Amino acid sequence: METIIDLYRDIVVQIANPYSLGTGFYLGDYDLIVTNEHVIRGNDQVVLNGHSFEEHLSKVLFVDEHLDLAFLDASKLNQSKKGEMCADSELHIGEEIMAIGHPFGLKFSFTKGIVSNPKIVKNNLEFIQHDAALNPGNSGGPLVNQKGKIIGVNSFSIVDGNSIGFSLPIRYVKQNIDKFMASGKQVSAICTSCHTIVSEDKIENKYCFNCGCEVKLPNVVDEYLPLGMGVTIEAMLTSLGYDVQLSRRGLNCWEVKRGSARIKISYHEETGLIMGDAYLCTIPEKDIISVYNMMLKENYTLDGLTFSVKGQDIILSLLIYDKYFDDQTSKLFFNTLFEKADHYDNILVEEYGASWKPENQ
Repeated sequence: METIIDLYRDIVVQIANPYSLGTGFYLGDYDLIVTNEHVIRGNDQVVLNGHSFEEHLSKVLFVDEHLDLAFLDASKLNQSKKGEMCADSELHIGEEIMAIGHPFGLKFSFTKGIVSNPKIVKNNLEFIQHDAALNPGNSGGPLVNQKGKIIGVNSFSIVDGNSIGFSLPIRYVKQNIDKFMASGKQVSAICTSCHTIVSEDKIENKYCFNCGCEVKLPNVVDEYLPLGMGVTIEAMLTSLGYDVQLSRRGLNCWEVKRGSARIKISYHEETGLIMGDAYLCTIPEKDIISVYNMMLKENYTLDGLTFSVKGQDIILSLLIYDKYFDDQTSKLFFNTLFEKADHYDNILVEEYGASWKPENQ
């Protein structure tokens, strides 16, 4: 089990764009990342984040709306480990499986379950039905058997008191990879009408060369433009030297790194609240009282910032209403948060015995 977890920790990636978060997995034999089409929809490139590489932009190479599959460029991963697709074989009811992904924006989650129905038909497609927990953000991640081989792509779930997950069998991925490789790995899409692969050199204007139906290639999308308060927040991040394309983590959410600290920024339009949460480190196992005393003392002196603890995470937070958020105040308050976060996490670890969060190391 630990061997499987260690393998997939390196090859399961988080996928972020201005609209959503999801999961993908690396297939080294083809130098591709596989995910769901709905995870990358409306984007010609997305942000990849993983355990063993720096976050970066990746180009969308292939989409199939019917199967809800997409392939991404993996040329910057430099990854020696690779996922292995399971050879065609019969799954059995009760067989143990594992779903791997990044639910709710968390970094790496591993849930176990069993196969409930190996061949359930929905929308004229076969799915693997199982009870491994799938949550928002799991989409596009691998479903793995007990041998560590990929048997499916996690697609969606139904929660009605009992978690019911559905994963697309890996044979559909193999079929599309064969088509994509035969096209010369060109940017391409599967026609939703005749299911022919249409690449850049074969598309006629914007129509399928085979049946004449409209085809949307993944590199033909409207550029994302932030709206409302998103414009101001992204202008602030740009002025402070951050790449907003790499910072986007879904609708009205951003994440930046300052030194050893990671800071999540979110805007809640209904309440008008803009929040900056710096997840610094985890509380120590011993002498916790001294850490709490330190945080309470600092809360009296910090202007606009507050220490708190959520679970085992020590967080430094900033709250500000959008009506008070302008170019000058935003730069002042958030730059202070960034600097203090990078300052305090070192103090908490080095002087108080707190532990680094893995993604902050």
